[in-house]
Amino acid sequence: MLFQKNKFELNGRAELLAPAGNLEKLKIAILYGADAVYLGGKKFGLRSYGGNFSMQEMNEGIKFAHDKGKKVYVTVNIFAHNEDLAGIPDYLRELAELAVDGVLISDPGVFAMARQTIPEIPLHVSTQANTTNWASVNAWSAMGAGRVVLARELSLREIQTIRQKSSAELEIFVHGAMCISYSGRCVMSNYMTGRDSNKGACAQACRWNYSLVEEKRPGEYYPVEEDSRGSYIFNSKDMCLLPYLDKVINSGVNSLKIEGRMKSVYYVAGVVKAYREAIDTYYKDPILFKQMQKKWRNDLAKISHRQYTAGFLLAKPDHDGHVYDTSSYTQTADFIGMVLSYDEETSFATIEQRNNMKLGQYIEVFQPHGPSYYQNIHIMKNDEGENIDTAPHPQQIIKMKMEHPVESGAILRRDITRPFV
Repeated sequence: MLFQKNKFELNGRAELLAPAGNLEKLKIAILYGADAVYLGGKKFGLRSYGGNFSMQEMNEGIKFAHDKGKKVYVTVNIFAHNEDLAGIPDYLRELAELAVDGVLISDPGVFAMARQTIPEIPLHVSTQANTTNWASVNAWSAMGAGRVVLARELSLREIQTIRQKSSAELEIFVHGAMCISYSGRCVMSNYMTGRDSNKGACAQACRWNYSLVEEKRPGEYYPVEEDSRGSYIFNSKDMCLLPYLDKVINSGVNSLKIEGRMKSVYYVAGVVKAYREAIDTYYKDPILFKQMQKKWRNDLAKISHRQYTAGFLLAKPDHDGHVYDTSSYTQTADFIGMVLSYDEETSFATIEQRNNMKLGQYIEVFQPHGPSYYQNIHIMKNDEGENIDTAPHPQQIIKMKMEHPVESGAILRRDITRPFV
């Protein structure tokens, strides 16, 4: 094949691939256990509002990842119109100079350009290409693709068949938002807002509240469900395949992908940590993997999410695959701070505030590698060393007395389901 082998091997283990909407999320994803991250530059990607990376930021992120033996894949997965094509070759050359580990593409024309322009860089076929069968995988492979991201609309059995009949690396989504349209190829946003969903500007019109209006009765709204507020008839539940990772891994897929470049740094840390623990536990002890499910479900419940579903993995979704009464997210914990550093001599941590915190609150210290622990907030100081009762200012830097040592990058969160102060 024309493309080079991946620089970092995983010894046959499935890769955990995390979203990186910006540089902070990239570093957190890797710190909390991702084997690789995927990100977009300022051009030619499908997440115009995800933060995205300047070339300088991308260079810094790639160096950070490579220093830790991790990979970085970059999305160039728009469906290009004629006017988009002129700048693509130069952009691809810039990515090659940065030593990216792969480029995700959905458009066959862009793919052909990339094969000619950067033959040394592995090309991955984006899920936007909605690859749903082994013949398509083999066709992409024959064109030079090193990996194919399969469509979300596949069952476990279909994935197994594709694995048996193809040799390309396979990647599947295991967690995150589901699109109402086939593999995200939607024009609803285009028609309703003028924002092109296939060029990175989706307005997520599918999450809006809808009612039925009869043509000759304008202004009279009829709920699709029996609810006076209307119905979120396109509002899919979020995918969560963590309980089925044993089956997914045994299907032979190479990469397990988490959706969410537009999600928060807290989302990235929490989801990556849960899946990291689950994958490692399964490889070490499949029985313990089953026993730990309740713990991981609780961990994922602490992070902003819609109700969870297995998507298409076990069967085609029916009416239970959607949330009809709200488009809101739910979570059981609030992200209140991030640890920047820790002084072992004084037991004080330097913390960047992310949500209001005050003395007496009972918090969880959620760490990248070590176990979580709980404590009350007993002592806080501002940047002048003065004792304070509360830290209300966004991203305020404070000092907090910790009951146990804490890792840099650890997250402080507060259980919002319990009646603590």
